[in-house]
Amino acid sequence: MFGGGGMNPRKMKQMMKQMGIDVEELDAERVVIETADGDDLVFDGAQVTKMDAQGQETYQIVGSPDAVADAGAGGATAVEGADDPALDDADDGDDEIPEEDVKLVAQQAGVSKDAAREALEAANGEPARAISDLQ
Repeated sequence: MFGGGGMNPRKMKQMMKQMGIDVEELDAERVVIETADGDDLVFDGAQVTKMDAQGQETYQIVGSPDAVADAGAGGATAVEGADDPALDDADDGDDEIPEEDVKLVAQQAGVSKDAAREALEAANGEPARAISDLQ
């Protein structure tokens, strides 16, 4: 947040308190972000931090979405991709992974495009998980 780099966490917390910022770790089991286009993000076991600065609350979520829920027709929401045959088909071909994602993973992880594509396939097309697995 402040670019503290190697700053002592205790000192950072003390400085934030002096500035009127209260920080609290929340014991969240699941976080769901409902988007306007219906592609909702579901985070299981994410680290959630609540910051209160002069009455303005901010929440920070650290983690990768485990599933993308799609609020299709009728308002029904599919959260778990393992039971959805339509999502299983996405793993069958290389053309399902966008080239932009392959380039991003290759650049961020410092690997070849082929290695990046393999990591994306293993991570079900999730760039953040693929980068994390390669590092």
